[in-house]
Amino acid sequence: MNGAHALLETLMESGIEVCFANPGTSEMHLVTAIGKTDKVRPILCLFEGVVSGAADGYARISGKPAITLLHLGPGYANSMANLHNARRANSAIVNIVGDHAVWHHQHDAPLTSDVEAHVKIHSHWFKTTTSAEDLSLAGAEAVAASLSGPGKIATLVVPANHAWEASSKSFDRILPVPLDMVSDERLEITKRLLSNGKRTGLLLGGSALREQNLSYAGRIASATGATLLSETFPARLQRGEGRVPVNRVPYFAEQAIDFLDEYEQLILIGAPAPVAFFAYPGVKSTLYPDDCLIEEFASADDDVDHALERLSESFPNSGGCALQEYEVPDVVTQNLTPATIGAVVCRHMKEDSIVVDEAISSGLELYVQTLGAKKHDWLAVTGGSIGYGLPVALGAGIADPDRKIIALQADGSAMYTLQALWSMSREEIDVVVVLLNNSSYNILNVELLRTRSGEPNSKTLSMLDLSDPVIDWVKIAQAMKVEAYKVSEIGEFDDKFSLAMGKPGPCLIEVIMSQEIGQPIKR
Repeated sequence: MNGAHALLETLMESGIEVCFANPGTSEMHLVTAIGKTDKVRPILCLFEGVVSGAADGYARISGKPAITLLHLGPGYANSMANLHNARRANSAIVNIVGDHAVWHHQHDAPLTSDVEAHVKIHSHWFKTTTSAEDLSLAGAEAVAASLSGPGKIATLVVPANHAWEASSKSFDRILPVPLDMVSDERLEITKRLLSNGKRTGLLLGGSALREQNLSYAGRIASATGATLLSETFPARLQRGEGRVPVNRVPYFAEQAIDFLDEYEQLILIGAPAPVAFFAYPGVKSTLYPDDCLIEEFASADDDVDHALERLSESFPNSGGCALQEYEVPDVVTQNLTPATIGAVVCRHMKEDSIVVDEAISSGLELYVQTLGAKKHDWLAVTGGSIGYGLPVALGAGIADPDRKIIALQADGSAMYTLQALWSMSREEIDVVVVLLNNSSYNILNVELLRTRSGEPNSKTLSMLDLSDPVIDWVKIAQAMKVEAYKVSEIGEFDDKFSLAMGKPGPCLIEVIMSQEIGQPIKR
């Protein structure tokens, strides 16, 4: 048995079932080991940003880590943007990064780089193995590290010779570090705050946005008069018919400041204090009032489930909390706008669908229009690094093939990781990609005005325009064997979206949107 086979046996013993891979020469012994087992499913991705994004989506839905297989420093570097999102989502991921054989480094071959420097950027835990024997143990350590707390990124750097040299044994699963428990002191402080009569928001994030925890939070809100708030970009929000609704903090800083202005205290449960995504001239970075009390009841590293249950038990006479009713908005125009598109999506969404939102400038309205849809999970771009949507949809589909995936995807960010369509086709993912084509980085038209950077000229605007040449998404999808349609009015979209929701397999609907350039946000 060589190091690669011992590692794989250890990973399987530790519960690994899926590998998202874009391997190279240094990983061939690992590829061979995976090929000789039927217990780990390999998913080939044609770009490392798809690999890491798919692993993120898989973790968000399954709660388990997949392994990624990446090639040296440059391969890891290509994965970094979506690892940034995964880290913000507290997704459990085990990266396996091949490196040159130990003695080959001295020759400074073309692909030689400081791999450890790369992986330190996003990894909560990392290790470079010291031998083939060490490799197997390190695999068990990596899985345990990834499952510690709410979910971590663990990266194992594997010199090629450690994969091919002899190893005597594999290792059993290592238990992860459990979540921290919220102290009695914090519980008592929070109970007093909820009883002081002040205008209070419960700001929820992470696992606090799952159905059972929302039910606990709803009871607390019903008993105390507090308002339930959601972080702006949740990793996984369970919403829709029959679930406790929450008010999401807006993305635009000016809107968020107005939104939070009424609150005298914010109690944080699995979420950080709200701050602006960017700095803007004349706009403060913190979104809550200067005199607002910020109190953390439970952090993302705490056992939020247990903490919310205990807190809800402190208010035994709360009664029931209001649940979201099924409500489909009317379509009032034939124009393809975020509002009309969202109404159609709401009408045809299946129960237990998974919605992956990378709609960017269209996202707010799509979110609002689908509030009353059948119950579903909503996955957002947690770290703001675009190119996340298609890969996360791929990974979500691998995690739970029995659920329909709806990817609400802006055209500009789709170009970052369009290779995910190929993997969706190859793996027969049950996904409908709603490709929102406005031929522009439209969000940047808005930001251009908000940053007050000066009057734009034609040269400036050319850097935000995607219309020359026109991107034909139907042809791109069809070239990768994905069923695809183009629609330019709402009736067509209604027909094609309904059709796609009723049949299995990947489908892309290119939606030619009515041209509406964003306007600056005013207070």
